Amino acid sequence: MGIIGLAATGICSMLGASINVVPFMIQRNVEGIGPYVLPAFVFAAVPAILAAFAYSILASAMPRAGGAYIYASRGLNPYLGFVASFSQWFGLSIVIGVISYVVVNPFLRDIAVALEMDGLATWLEQGYVRVGLALVLLWFFAFVNILGAKAYERTVIPMMFLMFALGAIVIVAGFYFDQQDFAAALLEKENRVHTSSMSGEFNWRIFFSAAALLFSSFIGFDSIAQAGGEAKNPTRSLPLAIGLAVLTVGSFYMLFTAAVYHAVPWTFIAEEALVKDITAPGMLGYLLPASLAVLIVAGAAIALINDLPAMLLSVSRLMFAWAEDGIFPRRVAKVHQKLHTPHIAIMVSGLMASVGILGSHFAGDFFLGIDIMVTSMMVNFLLMCVTMVSIPKHNPTLYKEIKIIKNGSYQKWLGYSGIVVLLFFLTVHTIKDLSAEVGAWYFHSTPVWLIVMGIASVIFFIKLRTLKKEGKDLDEQFKKLPPE
Repeated sequence: MGIIGLAATGICSMLGASINVVPFMIQRNVEGIGPYVLPAFVFAAVPAILAAFAYSILASAMPRAGGAYIYASRGLNPYLGFVASFSQWFGLSIVIGVISYVVVNPFLRDIAVALEMDGLATWLEQGYVRVGLALVLLWFFAFVNILGAKAYERTVIPMMFLMFALGAIVIVAGFYFDQQDFAAALLEKENRVHTSSMSGEFNWRIFFSAAALLFSSFIGFDSIAQAGGEAKNPTRSLPLAIGLAVLTVGSFYMLFTAAVYHAVPWTFIAEEALVKDITAPGMLGYLLPASLAVLIVAGAAIALINDLPAMLLSVSRLMFAWAEDGIFPRRVAKVHQKLHTPHIAIMVSGLMASVGILGSHFAGDFFLGIDIMVTSMMVNFLLMCVTMVSIPKHNPTLYKEIKIIKNGSYQKWLGYSGIVVLLFFLTVHTIKDLSAEVGAWYFHSTPVWLIVMGIASVIFFIKLRTLKKEGKDLDEQFKKLPPE
């Protein structure tokens, strides 16, 4: 893949639920954030940018499939490399399932509503329909990944441009209309007058909790690193694609969120979020004619759907890298003879994502999956920053291969800054999760994540003992990059 294909992988992994759902449903998940969503969004970008620097620097020295696993296993510690990447694999696989689930409802449902197809909208709200269609979507894009890089690029690149074009309608409409226009539209369409007693007082604890959750919106650029084995001129193209993806998506996020909150009162968004799942297109639909409302909901659905092939590519390459090192069954690293893709790794990742679909359905709240991903990726990004600090001593040979930001002082400053900021965000997110009132302990993301990490540790040490019995020189193996 070239730079455009790689950047599209990151952009399509980042955009989706992150922009169309999370900045608005956060009013329910972090009650009290009120009018401070956009500042929290800006603050949430800080750890993501620091992690992006770490990924870019490490990618320039270790351009291989498996990204985070390769970086940490070679530059820090094999066990921590596996934990970091297993955390990433689990979190992203669950979110693939979450995305598949929410595409059907509310997005496809909202298209049916906008087209006045009430029977279809009611049908899409049925549990078995929602789960069934989500599974069909998921496995269709798993098949696209199995077909290979050309089929993948032909799918994600056109959808990426279409996603931006339809998203631009939201931005233009949001800044064109104001809240007086919204009040008039609400009165005309639903004979409602919106009044609210919400104060919108600023609270640091709530602000930090919201920022920790909005951090999830910047997750996805790491998928570029997982495709290192399939990139043209990877030492140059990987860091460039990561920077391009973060800059493009970050700018789009801010414009998109600001536009919606400009046109729709935050108090209305907050009150609606408390009683039902809402989306950006659903909110702006009050202001637009039916034809444009359908287009922006379709754009949101495309943005979500486009997450699926990019994220499946990412998680499957992690499994491929583990299997190549013997940390996972070697059969998982098998490449299809004709298509030249790791088809078994893709299918196993698809099965894990299917669990995410079922989990979202039975939990009754897709934010559980997002919370698990946030915990997983904060740990992953934290370990990438630690790796950037440790690699000069742990693996000086690979350290010399770094092609960008070669100055050691700058690297340390970025690495330690990332460690401090990510530890802060992880602490805030964990406290918020453990203090939340839920129906059962397994609706807390932290214990679920810890159980998964326990399973990962057992897998690692069993496979490590097997490798030692086979007479493998593990010190040598984990100092070198796997073959291209």
